[in-house]
Amino acid sequence: MKQYMFEICANSAESCLAAQQGGAHRVELCASMPEGGTTPSYGEIKLARKLIDIRLHVIIRPRGGDFLYSPLELDIMEEDIRMARQAGADGVVFGCLNPDGTLDMPAMERLMKAAEGMSVTCHRAFDYVADPFAAMEQLIALGVNRILTSGQQVNALKGAPLLAELVKKADGRIIILCGCGVNEGNIAELERLTGASEFHFSARENIPSRMEVRNPALAMGAADADEYIHPVTTVKRVRDTIEALTGKQE
Repeated sequence: MKQYMFEICANSAESCLAAQQGGAHRVELCASMPEGGTTPSYGEIKLARKLIDIRLHVIIRPRGGDFLYSPLELDIMEEDIRMARQAGADGVVFGCLNPDGTLDMPAMERLMKAAEGMSVTCHRAFDYVADPFAAMEQLIALGVNRILTSGQQVNALKGAPLLAELVKKADGRIIILCGCGVNEGNIAELERLTGASEFHFSARENIPSRMEVRNPALAMGAADADEYIHPVTTVKRVRDTIEALTGKQE
């Protein structure tokens, strides 16, 4: 029977706990999900570590936007790796690019050194590289453990052709972690099309705010954002997504 690994993209310690209760094997803890994820606080990591026994990985990303980092931002990322280690993280998640869409190898080597002894995932910066196969070989040479990718498409299902090629050419040398838009309705089809064994999804639902007094004239972030909902991973959606794939083996 094929063995699968399920990673939850968790936006809080609360979501980490739901991931574990739903049967996930690992979480990637992030803040600022509307920006694609940034490094969470020390307190969030520390509390997540206290709440869960499954593996805890932390995104190392100082801001939203592109993956071309300044020397100052790389200093911050290096310090955040040390912080994540101190808070009890098992792994870190990062990726650095050059303007021409190649991996920034000096930056990657520097962060790999800071993360020595931890599991390392190259995140979806990989989806912006000009040559994914060349980049994969470089990541293998660096000792990166896995690549989180949607196959360079808007979601993993649309990126399935490239994901399948990556899985084949990786040949067990690095893990291809399929992510972006993975859910209970498509995970079995995604596995069939790609041959992947690791999947990354959020399994979130929108929980209404308990605020009774509201001011519609104000917005703390984007003007079109609904600030009276709280997206959170739920046990049911984690379990349903896992069972949508593993149930077919029974």
